[in-house]
Amino acid sequence: MIRSLKRSSALMFALMLTGCVVQKQTPAPVEPTTPTTPQPTPEQQPEPVPQPQPVPQPPKLKTINWSASVQPLVANMVQSAGVNPGSVLLVDRIKNSTNGALQSDKATDAIQNALANNGKFTLVTPEQLAQAKQALGLSADDSLNSRSKAIGLARNVNAQYVLYSNAQGDVKSPTLQMQLMLVQTGEIVWSGNGIAQP
Repeated sequence: MIRSLKRSSALMFALMLTGCVVQKQTPAPVEPTTPTTPQPTPEQQPEPVPQPQPVPQPPKLKTINWSASVQPLVANMVQSAGVNPGSVLLVDRIKNSTNGALQSDKATDAIQNALANNGKFTLVTPEQLAQAKQALGLSADDSLNSRSKAIGLARNVNAQYVLYSNAQGDVKSPTLQMQLMLVQTGEIVWSGNGIAQP
């Protein structure tokens, strides 16, 4: 019975489809047009290609001669009376308190180079510094721009002194300030100022 119902419904559907009459549609009317003669146009000159503008030169960065800038300060510090020969010195990274970006790594390197083989101090090596930073949980890139961090790190590497340096004022001609601090007490045993040399 279900089979006959399926057949009869299919047959009924086929009959309905054949009974639908499709109405014939007429195409839209086409209007004839007459061709027009093209008007002669005056020859157009191609627009000139604009010349590229010259690229402006970037501002020249004024470089500072860090070696010449720190050498007199370091020489003065080494000659100071309150320093014990053979002491271990931690050179803190120079702090930038200027009104712009400063090459603090170059300045710190110049201080360390000026202190190398001075006969008065033994410098903390970069390897010792990295190990001490790791032991204290500081990142390797930490610049120690606070005196308390620098003194804590100096105690960890058994340094007797910390050299704290600061560049301040105009970045084109900063004033350098250096302070030699005794790690045990935090006392400043030497201080010096100088203007950076171009």
